[in-house]
Amino acid sequence: MNLNSQPIKLFLIVTFSCTSLLVSLIPVLAKPTPNRSDAKTTLAQATTFNQPPIPPGPPPGGRVRGGAKRGEIAGCPPTKPDLTALVPFTEEADLVINVWGQTTVERPSWFFYVPYSKDLPYTVEFVVQEYPESKDSKEIYRKAIALPDEPGVIRVSLPTTVPALAVDKQYRWFLTINCDKEKTSPPTFVEGVIKRIELNPATVKELQTTEPRKRYAIYAQKGIWYEALATLAELRQKNPEDAALKAEWRNLLGSIRLDDVAGEPIPVETP
Repeated sequence: MNLNSQPIKLFLIVTFSCTSLLVSLIPVLAKPTPNRSDAKTTLAQATTFNQPPIPPGPPPGGRVRGGAKRGEIAGCPPTKPDLTALVPFTEEADLVINVWGQTTVERPSWFFYVPYSKDLPYTVEFVVQEYPESKDSKEIYRKAIALPDEPGVIRVSLPTTVPALAVDKQYRWFLTINCDKEKTSPPTFVEGVIKRIELNPATVKELQTTEPRKRYAIYAQKGIWYEALATLAELRQKNPEDAALKAEWRNLLGSIRLDDVAGEPIPVETP
């Protein structure tokens, strides 16, 4: 064996190994890496609701999911999802839930997921009254509500015959479903507090000059829940097959932790 050939063989082996390694790495090096800024931009475009702080004074309390009063069992059969108010809520450290939101209009709309249909002999009632409650508190509105044709989301609006909500004043609302004809069992209900506020001139101008598809996002960013949801609901009614609007609806409800009702049928006007 020629000893002089050994260094040459070793050089060829090393060269071949390095070449093979380089070839195997080319696809990896050539593969584009995800653009982090693009991912952030996509996430930033998703509209989330900016929950404003609860006003000073007694906490509003409330109930975003159906049920009876504490210690009672509602007379309505359990459902999943349960009766749900499509409104923002906060959970405090002492397990107290505060259901509270803002509106800018004189006669706003409320949205509820109702798990029962009109073929059931249940009675539904919607009530709005002044808040905080006192012996001088007035009831603003009381109306019997029809159950939907099928379980789904309903919309309840204050009619023009009802006095307008006053600016900077709060009101408590209730939606109650009584499933017991004899009314011996507690009803299932949801409740919360709404406050009417006045928009500043800059926001009014911004809303007036923005296309409807982006207008609801301005309301959401400003912490005005009722108009954010109503605006998006109306867009969905006009464009029921629009996948982008469906996604925005899911995202908006998901931002207030109501993902389980975000896929229910789009809201319909309740007479």
